Amino acid sequence: MIEIGNALISRDVVEKKFVCNLSVCKGACCVDGDSGAPLTDEEIKVIDRIYDRVIPYMRKEGVVAIENQGRYVVDYDNEFVTPLVNEKECAYVIFEEGIAKCAFEKAYEQGVIQFKKPISCHLYPIRISKLRKHEGVNYDNWHICNPARKFGEETNTPVYKFLKEPLIKKYGKAWYEDLKIVAKELERRKLEEE
Repeated sequence: MIEIGNALISRDVVEKKFVCNLSVCKGACCVDGDSGAPLTDEEIKVIDRIYDRVIPYMRKEGVVAIENQGRYVVDYDNEFVTPLVNEKECAYVIFEEGIAKCAFEKAYEQGVIQFKKPISCHLYPIRISKLRKHEGVNYDNWHICNPARKFGEETNTPVYKFLKEPLIKKYGKAWYEDLKIVAKELERRKLEEE
C-alpha cells in the first residue's frame, strides 16, 4: 500500500494498465452490477438541486424509475446509490449508438449543469472505501473491463494516469503529483530488480 495524505492506495493503481474502450465494452459498468453508483452526501444535495435540469437528457425509463424509487436509494451496504431501471442499468443512463452514457455528463457537456457525474463513476475502476482514519483507494478488477485492461496494456497507460482528472478532483493536484513521484520510484525499483 502507498500512503499519501489520508489515502491508502493499492499498488495496483500505479502498476496495472487501464484505458476505457467504450467501443468494445459499450459502457457495461453503467449497466451491470448489484446496485447503482455510490453517491457522497454532497452529491445527493447537488442531485436534488439539478435534477429538473437533467430530466430532458434522461430516458423515459430512468425518469419513471426515479419517480418510483427516488433520485437516490440506500443499497444493501447502507450507502446512497443511484437507482436502477429494472434492477439493471443506472436510472441516469442514456444510450447513444448502443453505448451507455450518463445523462449528468450530457447535461454538463451542454453547459446546463456544473456537475459532471458522481465521483464514483468518474474514478472507476478505482473504488474508494472508508477506513477508520483513511480512505482506501483500490483498483476494482471486474471482468467486464477486460477490453480496458487490454487497451491499457497496448497504450502502456497506468490506472492513475488514465484517471488523472478525477483523482485531482477528489484529492487535489499536490496529492496527484505525490502519487506520480511514488509511481516513478516504484517503476525505477522494478527495473533495477529485473
